[in-house]
Amino acid sequence: MYYTDQDKFISLLEHGVNKLKEGFTDLPEVKGNVYSHDKAATIIGQLAEKMHENYPYFHPQYAGQMLKPPTDIAQIAYYLSMFINPNNHALDGGIASSQLEKEAVAEIAAMFGFDTHLGHLTSGGTIANLEALWIARNLHPEKTILVSDQAHYTHERMCAVINTPIEVVPSDNTGVMDVNALEERIKRGDIGTVIVTLGTTGLGNADPLDKIVALKEQYGFRIHVDSAYGGYFTLSSKLDENVRAAYDHIKNVDSIVVDPHKHGLQPYGCGCVLFSDPSVGKFYKHDSPYTYFSSEQMHLGEITLECSRAGASACALWATQQLYPLVKQGEFAAMLDNCLEAAQKLADWVKQHPKLKLVIEPKLDIVNFVIDAPSASVSSQHAQAVFEMAESKHLYLALNTLNKSLMPEFEKGYWDQDKVIAIRMCLIKSDHSAWMDNITDILDASIANLST
Repeated sequence: MYYTDQDKFISLLEHGVNKLKEGFTDLPEVKGNVYSHDKAATIIGQLAEKMHENYPYFHPQYAGQMLKPPTDIAQIAYYLSMFINPNNHALDGGIASSQLEKEAVAEIAAMFGFDTHLGHLTSGGTIANLEALWIARNLHPEKTILVSDQAHYTHERMCAVINTPIEVVPSDNTGVMDVNALEERIKRGDIGTVIVTLGTTGLGNADPLDKIVALKEQYGFRIHVDSAYGGYFTLSSKLDENVRAAYDHIKNVDSIVVDPHKHGLQPYGCGCVLFSDPSVGKFYKHDSPYTYFSSEQMHLGEITLECSRAGASACALWATQQLYPLVKQGEFAAMLDNCLEAAQKLADWVKQHPKLKLVIEPKLDIVNFVIDAPSASVSSQHAQAVFEMAESKHLYLALNTLNKSLMPEFEKGYWDQDKVIAIRMCLIKSDHSAWMDNITDILDASIANLST
């Protein structure tokens, strides 16, 4: 694959397999599975061919969704752990991997500035957010949860699952939660938790957490931060002043969600939920008479909604964080800075292009732009055409339907419909900055094919 030196990859994997075998030499020999090598080779070949039907998510010319290739060490650690296939529910199902999960999660908590924490890995951001909102409901069972109209749709779905009222707060014309509208809603006195998004998956912006923390101090609600996509950017040295101020207040919130399978270089699925107050663990209490007998230590299953979970995820994350520590000015942080640099390069190119208009200045690594046209409907048609033309040239984009409130500078005559389709690019790979000339050349050629 593009990112992998195959010989080095196989050498590292072989080294790990041999080292793993050394720990179990005192067991009686068991014959391996008996199967036809030729038949297995045929099946694997068929699978490889079927995988050709995917977009090349690993390549810098894929800039559509939030798909970041897991680093080699994560892939090898995950595969190596499959020889054991640990289950991080009870300690007797995943002794080593449970400890690795605790260590890796503690490093993430420290990255966010939590002095104390309760947390664990999940199968992804949706389940992590479900747990955070479930705790919010248990703490304030009769109160409403607030969320921005730019937040991920999972929150409304998960509140329906836990039967908790949720209301949407409008965003301003930069796509972040309108603090004035938020305060007006809070004044009614029935709000238990406010969900703050760092950063939003559509526009890549960050709600003003610093201002919302100030409201929390005045009105006394809880704050949950959904940073499934953007959490790791707290390590970046290239955030603008307002976004930096938001990230600097993460340490003052009640719960956080981040997805290591996005910017954390992990395979799917690997999410993480953190609580600043460990006492919320009391809500997880349950009885499992045949599960928690092997140790007096805390079993991860005692603080999770999920039961069986892949210990392989913990192994992969722990190994990655050993190679790339979660520290500012480190190698991992530099990768994040490269993503921000790529977004700014693209935004600057868009602003110079005669046929494009930037929606908002990128705050993280997502860029949205529209095709300049006489009307929103024609602009939307052109965006679809560029999307298809770029794909034919092996550049893979995404589309984003945006409300006209995000583009107040457009003249009234432009708006023959309330929404417009924008081109959305997620520059989540560290290589995107170095590939920007290739990317913009293909974009330019795709735009040139538009009919006037």
